[in-house]
Amino acid sequence: MNASIQSIKQRFGIIGRSEALDHALATAVRVAPTELSVLITGESGVGKEAFSKIIHALSPRKHNTFIAINCGAIPEGTINSELFGHEKGSFTGATSERKGYFETVNGGTIFLDEISEMPLDTQAFLLRVLESGEFLRVGSSKVLKTDVRVIAATNIDLHERVKAGKFREDLYYRLSTVPIQVPALRYRREDIYMLFRKFAVDFAERYKTTPISLTDDARFLLEQYQWPGNIRELKNVAEQASVLSEKREIDADTLESFIPNIRKRHLPAIARNGSESENLGEREILYKLLFDMKSDLNDLKGLVFELIRNNDLRIPDQQLRQLANTYKNTEEKPRLLESEIPESRSEISTNDHPLEETEVGRPIILHQHGPGGYDQVEEVDENLSIEEMEKDLIKKALKKHKGRRKDAAVDLGISERTLYRKIKQYELP
Repeated sequence: MNASIQSIKQRFGIIGRSEALDHALATAVRVAPTELSVLITGESGVGKEAFSKIIHALSPRKHNTFIAINCGAIPEGTINSELFGHEKGSFTGATSERKGYFETVNGGTIFLDEISEMPLDTQAFLLRVLESGEFLRVGSSKVLKTDVRVIAATNIDLHERVKAGKFREDLYYRLSTVPIQVPALRYRREDIYMLFRKFAVDFAERYKTTPISLTDDARFLLEQYQWPGNIRELKNVAEQASVLSEKREIDADTLESFIPNIRKRHLPAIARNGSESENLGEREILYKLLFDMKSDLNDLKGLVFELIRNNDLRIPDQQLRQLANTYKNTEEKPRLLESEIPESRSEISTNDHPLEETEVGRPIILHQHGPGGYDQVEEVDENLSIEEMEKDLIKKALKKHKGRRKDAAVDLGISERTLYRKIKQYELP
């Protein structure tokens, strides 16, 4: 891990080691010394405000004011006044003039959370501030100047809001000069238990109690849960368990009492015949794999027969007969069967020299024979152990999905719990 990223984590109390989190932090560190606008995206509860504070603390504005504003919490009729101020008598209840946030935070940083909830007219005023630093108080015609860095955040796809006509396209591109995607907790499963332990220890230190811990089964459930509320939900669960649990070691059943839906899964099932869906078991998967391998092997042998027959290739008679016997009981027999194998090698090929083809489209195959007139052949025993094949299949699935167990389990057609058990059984990394 980059030493600077590690120091940032220690300084700001960031817990986690996932690559997606490190990438987001690295982007925040690089953009902090600049004056560029930043758009932080991510689901609710992932810690977007923490990233805005990191950017401000590492910027030249760090000694000036930082303020976080939730655009969705301010009524539409008063948000212009809150952000840009108003003059006395500009609307009912405006008994005196008032400075807005863009005036009072001059020289500092404003974090606009839930920017997607900002009204369209306010978006036009914000765009002017970003482009020229100018704004007007509500009810005033005097142009004021401000020097504020804007960091925006949203948990909604702004592209969809733009298409729906609810967000200005020019403002979107002006805000997202540097986008930062904060990963959801379900994509940081290696960080879940560390975060839980951190919250449990912090709570125990605050209230002078013994920190709670989890059994192996409880930890497995904790790491496999989807966490729709992300870090905020995880922190709430840790604090609830610390207060309400009589035992200091939390088992799976106790944890379920705090998260009733923790055992529920919403995984797609493997479809059979394109219509009926079912979740295949481990044995069915292995059988399907073996049958597919056998079918592929038969097709390969058929191809070998065609090459032998059409290109006058030389192989030992015994091996040729063994290949032919393989197809006696198959539905699709190759054109070259044992009955067609000549008794004499000379009948197979009367040409002892490299084959030369003159027909258009026919391949030219050169024979390079080993001692005795035959090519050298190495026979390799195939490992037919079901356990080894299952282990190899799990390895391939994990490699294909870059270690993401959830996706690998879906690809294999088994549950995440079964995959987790198999990984421990075979001691896979």
